[in-house]
This record gives sequence, structure tokens and C-alpha cells, in this order.
Amino acid sequence: MKNDYKLSIHRLTACGIIACLYAVLTVATASFAYGPIQFRIAEAMCILPFFAPWTTWGLTLGCLLANLFSPVSALDIVVGTAATLIACLITARCRNKFLAPLPPVIVNAVLVGAMLAGVLTPDAFWKGFFVFGAEVGAGELAVMYLLGLPLLLVFRRQGLDERLRAIE
Repeated sequence: MKNDYKLSIHRLTACGIIACLYAVLTVATASFAYGPIQFRIAEAMCILPFFAPWTTWGLTLGCLLANLFSPVSALDIVVGTAATLIACLITARCRNKFLAPLPPVIVNAVLVGAMLAGVLTPDAFWKGFFVFGAEVGAGELAVMYLLGLPLLLVFRRQGLDERLRAIE
């Protein structure tokens, strides 16, 4: 557990690939990846820290790169990226495969929901927070449990989890 977040040249390379995949998937699906109602397909990869905590760095960088293109606000660069970082750090601590997709759902609903409320409905923050938080949470829930959990199960079944863990 001591070196779970340490980056070797192999891990750094893998993180670069993960970051690129995340950013490209998000930008390529921009029409439904940004905004209050979002279905960000790349978020399914946020299950990777369940197997290999060091993948957190690649996912965070990918989110940062994707959020540079956010049409919502420059604040999305900071808040959205922080949400991914926090969600991945929590996911890395999960021990139950069925709960592993949950941290991104909760963290994004709260942080991105609050950011959207602050930007889009500053005069009605709490109302906006509950609406946007629910919308972001619902999209995240769909992505994480319809795409992320099956991805986790496929990784396990194919032995890819062990291969990912073995990267030094």
C-alpha cells in the first residue's frame, strides 16, 4: 500500500494513456459530457483506482484536460478536476466492487452540482444545488453502474486487474 500512488516510468506512461483516453472520450462526446445533465462516458474509467490507486493521477490529468474545453465555466477546470481527484482517492480505498462506482457519483453530485448552482443560479443557490446535484448525480450513477461496474467485472474476469496492479 506504501507505493500505491508512486509513479515509475511505466506507470507514468500508463497514466498518460489513461489521461489521453479520458480527455478524448470526453471532448468527442462533448454534446452530452458537459453541463447540468451530463453523461460523461470517460467517467466509467474512474473504477480503475479500485485496482490500481496510481491510476488516480492519469484520470485527474485527463479530467483537467477535458475540462479545459468546458463550455460551462473556467471554474469547471478546478472544481471538476478536484471532484475526480477526490472520487478516485476514495474509490481506491473501497473494498467492495459494488460500492466502488459510488464515490464518483456522490462527489460529482455534490461538488459539480454546487459549482453549477454557483455559476448558473447564484441568486437561488440551494434550489440550483439540489436540481443540478440531482442531474449530475443521475448521469454519473448511470455511467458508473451501467458502464463502470461492467468494466470492473470485465477487468476482473479477464485478469486485467492483476496486469494493471503489476505495472511497476
